[in-house]
Amino acid sequence: MVVQVERTRARLRDDAWNTEHRDEVPLRRADRNFAELLQELRVVLTGVQILFGFLLTLSFSERFTRLDDVQHAVFVVTLVAAALASTLLVAPVAAHRVTFQRGRKRELVRWVHRLATAGLACLALTMASGVLLVLDIAAGRPVAVTVTGGLLVVTCALWVVAPMRLRR
Repeated sequence: MVVQVERTRARLRDDAWNTEHRDEVPLRRADRNFAELLQELRVVLTGVQILFGFLLTLSFSERFTRLDDVQHAVFVVTLVAAALASTLLVAPVAAHRVTFQRGRKRELVRWVHRLATAGLACLALTMASGVLLVLDIAAGRPVAVTVTGGLLVVTCALWVVAPMRLRR
């Protein structure tokens, strides 16, 4: 309850700032935020869907039968994470269709933000597990684990830590 009250206060402060500095009322701000979110999703979704399509074809290749148990499990994780990322990143379109002309744009923007954040997390998992699988085959497991760990650190630094520092 306390968290929700604080979020409401923060939203009201943001609304007041936007009205004063942008001459933007809350509903217009929601429209702008939704348009910005959709543009971001367009950029990310294309890559996710290409990666997902590529992963779907891999199981039909001759080399797929030679994967060991660990590689097979990593492939499954990668495929499921890509499917989930795609689902989460397309969900805002479905949510918009369901809520279209219902006067729920501000709530929709908050929901879409959560879906996009979860989709990005699944994309990070997809990329890391995909790199782990390919490097395990190409360079060996120790190299694969080391490079994948480094990729995860860089991804967290660029996708979470640096933006959180900018928020302050």
